Amino acid sequence: MSLRRFVVCVDTLSRACGVLSALLLTFAMVVVCEMIIMRYILRAATIWQTEAVVFSATAAIFLGAPYVLLVKGHVGVDVIQLLVKPLTRYRMEWVGSVCGLVFCVVMTIATGIHLYEAIDGGWTTPSVAAYPLWIPLTPVLVGLALLSLQYIVEMIKLKGAHP
Repeated sequence: MSLRRFVVCVDTLSRACGVLSALLLTFAMVVVCEMIIMRYILRAATIWQTEAVVFSATAAIFLGAPYVLLVKGHVGVDVIQLLVKPLTRYRMEWVGSVCGLVFCVVMTIATGIHLYEAIDGGWTTPSVAAYPLWIPLTPVLVGLALLSLQYIVEMIKLKGAHP
């Protein structure tokens, strides 16, 4: 696979995860509204709703992170970057990307180990429903792995835009 195809592939995956993240947040919002109606208007029990909202919101955060990196949507203070020369700015971006990549790779490995232990041990949530923990952990692992790949892609793009 050429470097260009790798960049396009990862960018496309990040965009798809951004769309999925938006859909997951919409789902969580709808379930919260349904839960309010069920609990406070109809006085019915809500068993699955709380975990569905937590799981989908968590998945949305981790699966949406690569898209946020792709579009530079994160919150940042760029006062210093605006004051320095282009070469210094490039170096700062490079160091930031390396630090972000290292963090994401470590978290991906740690989450992978945790997911393996959850599957192997048959871990479940402590709620009445006792959902398997692999359900919320899988999108965290996928999101962190894709975020690691997106950091690599951003570093490739940064190298191509070297001042």
